[in-house]
Amino acid sequence: MAKAIIPAVEQLSSRVIRILGCNPGPHTLQGTNTYLIGTGARRILLDSGESSNKQYLDNLKNVLQEQRCHIQEIVLTHWHPDHVGGISDICQHVTQNSHLPISKMPRLSTEDQPIGAGAAYSFIKDCHKFTTEGATLRVMYTPGHTDDHICLVLEEENILFSGDCVLGEGSSVFEDLYTYMRSLDMILSHNALVIYPGHGPIVCDPRSHVTAYIGNRNKREGQIIEALTASHSACTAMDLVHVIYTDTPEHLHRSAASNVTLHLRKLLKEQRVECNEEKEGTKWKIVSEKSSKY
Repeated sequence: MAKAIIPAVEQLSSRVIRILGCNPGPHTLQGTNTYLIGTGARRILLDSGESSNKQYLDNLKNVLQEQRCHIQEIVLTHWHPDHVGGISDICQHVTQNSHLPISKMPRLSTEDQPIGAGAAYSFIKDCHKFTTEGATLRVMYTPGHTDDHICLVLEEENILFSGDCVLGEGSSVFEDLYTYMRSLDMILSHNALVIYPGHGPIVCDPRSHVTAYIGNRNKREGQIIEALTASHSACTAMDLVHVIYTDTPEHLHRSAASNVTLHLRKLLKEQRVECNEEKEGTKWKIVSEKSSKY
């Protein structure tokens, strides 16, 4: 099936206009989706695209002119450069306002990098609400992809802006699988009517889409547990790659080992495996057959 082509600008609902970041790539798909939210003269911009992207800035300017509105504030789903990189350019060349409110969750692992152009972050908490004419956005803290990641619920339409936690196509990467799986469960439990992702097309069937995400991770975890259980000795992540990724080209084995390690760290948090540092690297083995929700 051919992938849906995402236009540079599209009115998705009476309250939401998607503006594509014009930065296609292997990790950004057709580009980073940014969203202008609200119905009045002051609206919320969700995510800012990458830095120094004139095409995106021109499209954003044109939308603001056509809608006869301006940016009330910028809300960010997480710290990755293709979501925060455009802030300085927007403040300088679109709003001409270095004091534009810019909100995000704080990072836990390190401090957030300064924005530039005299702008600064306002840090928010879980369940924070943003309001503008015609729209109310509620923050849902969903770490895992990054430790500062949030989704937002458009309460008037029960639409979920999923950032990079759930993409419109393909699978997402993550820093911490343990928290990522719980974030997916939270999204699934919310029962949104539609998901507007950070990359890729609209998700019109959120339940089956998110269930598939969880199922994919469960399948890989099951393979890891099976391989560890069958082994007569502790295994490195690469040992497990050689057992599990038999159809994967060797030049991709290092990436596969990183993925396996993230799974093993989750299992370690759940006390289902244990590890020891040895000359050959970190070695893992099964502790017991404890049950796990995932």
